[in-house]
Amino acid sequence: MLGPALRWLDEEGAEGASMSGNFESSWKKCSACKKSINFSAAYYVCNVSTCNRKRTALQFCDVSCWEVHLPVARHRESWAEERRAPSQAEAQRQAAAEASGERKPRRIIADRPKPERSVGAGASGGTAPTSGPPREVLIVASRLKEYVRASAGYKTSEGVLGPLSDIVREIAEEAIRNARADGRMTVLDRDIPKRFRS
Repeated sequence: MLGPALRWLDEEGAEGASMSGNFESSWKKCSACKKSINFSAAYYVCNVSTCNRKRTALQFCDVSCWEVHLPVARHRESWAEERRAPSQAEAQRQAAAEASGERKPRRIIADRPKPERSVGAGASGGTAPTSGPPREVLIVASRLKEYVRASAGYKTSEGVLGPLSDIVREIAEEAIRNARADGRMTVLDRDIPKRFRS
């Protein structure tokens, strides 16, 4: 999403992360000035999660170095958080654990059961669903009517609002599944199926 900014973060983070295996003199290098960050020393990280992923892993020796990445990353709101580097013994234990393949348990978001579709009142034997999200109209009628009138000069029946809302619900459900598969709790524009994106 950040394009060149994320590539910069990846390169800087990868270089800093590669220093974790070098226990001779320091823990890691500052992602901005490349100055060494010593074991057990204070350092700073960005509060934004994209800067703290395992692949990026940005760390800064002081706040002024943290400020260097802001014009590139273009965060909406961010601040520097102070952390403490591990001791040499702790860093060696962490590296040994990673080398042996130990992993933290991953959070898995289970698929929720899909709500049943509502059946029209006129259908024989139809019953309304007892659970799931509300089956309300999701389309703003006035905006849709304005669009159709401006686009083609046609009028719009109220009857199209229900089917269009069902289409929007299907797209939303697919986007939710894509976000869940990516381990996120936020639906992003990239989760919307490509065929519906301009």
